[in-house]
Amino acid sequence: MAPTRLAQVAIAVEDLDRAKAFYGTVLGLPHLFDAPPGLAFFQCGETRLMLSRPEGAETPGRSILYYAVDDIEAAFRAMAGQGAAFEEPPRKIAEVAGKAVHLAVCRDGEGNLLGLMSEVSVG
Repeated sequence: MAPTRLAQVAIAVEDLDRAKAFYGTVLGLPHLFDAPPGLAFFQCGETRLMLSRPEGAETPGRSILYYAVDDIEAAFRAMAGQGAAFEEPPRKIAEVAGKAVHLAVCRDGEGNLLGLMSEVSVG
């Protein structure tokens, strides 16, 4: 169940408005939408960029790569079977543009957060 592409990158920011101005105006990425509790989403080619205020272990400057998988449950089982310790098992986090977005989070061998993401059509 290898990833098919890099789906999303999360960047922790201290000032969401300042970050939105940089990524939207300075860098020129198209703004997709904002979501509570302080998230902003931009599009960069096929990869979505998520700006978020730090939570828990996240600190400004720390990024999280989200890898797209076709079947998040199968990828979760395969990686857990290989010893990956998941901090968040697969769960539905949102519905965007007619698709249910599922996410699972673990750490790589160096302690970096790594996400698996699956988007499934609703209906």
